[in-house]
Amino acid sequence: MTDHGDTPRNPLTEDAVVLDAKGLRALAHPVRVQVVGLLRKHGPSTATRLAELLSINSGAASYHLRRLAAAGFVEEDAARGNARERWWRAVHQSTCLDDLDLAEQEPEATLAYLQSVAAIYAMRTQRTINELQTMPRDWRAAADMSDWALRLTPQEAVALREELWAVIARHRRDSPEAAGAPEDAERVSLIVQILPELDAPAGREDTAPEDDPR
Repeated sequence: MTDHGDTPRNPLTEDAVVLDAKGLRALAHPVRVQVVGLLRKHGPSTATRLAELLSINSGAASYHLRRLAAAGFVEEDAARGNARERWWRAVHQSTCLDDLDLAEQEPEATLAYLQSVAAIYAMRTQRTINELQTMPRDWRAAADMSDWALRLTPQEAVALREELWAVIARHRRDSPEAAGAPEDAERVSLIVQILPELDAPAGREDTAPEDDPR
């Protein structure tokens, strides 16, 4: 979640839907977040195919697609559909929650949406770890899981976020068609998290008071 205020908009979300109250409530369900993500990543699909990927029944998948369509996240792909099968496609390629007032007005929906996103991130990470041993050596060398503890002001954290955006924007975006990508290019998930730890101790825990008798 970002609060753009007077800061530049994320250049990676040019084709993004900015959530309003209706959209936020529509995405306050983990299955719908996953459905939108699958359509954006793999391209148009049917309720039956999505149901198989998500291990739910096709009736439930159809219901969630209709809810997403009503909120403007997906639409029917008339070029692919026929009398027997309806195809659906994503309307946008990313989602942006950048309104702090909205998050405060819809706290339950905001929490449900962000928890779903976090759970999906965790699933992606675990899936890669599970496949690491069978992954080609070059890709095992390229994979990375790192974290750094920084001490920043809110303004410095915003500057860091925008520097990361600028670096990522220089690289090739993914698309279902993989247009313009080299033959050996694969999909890479890059997850960036800036997580304030406001309950962390202000000073070093191992620093003893001056009158410590030790």
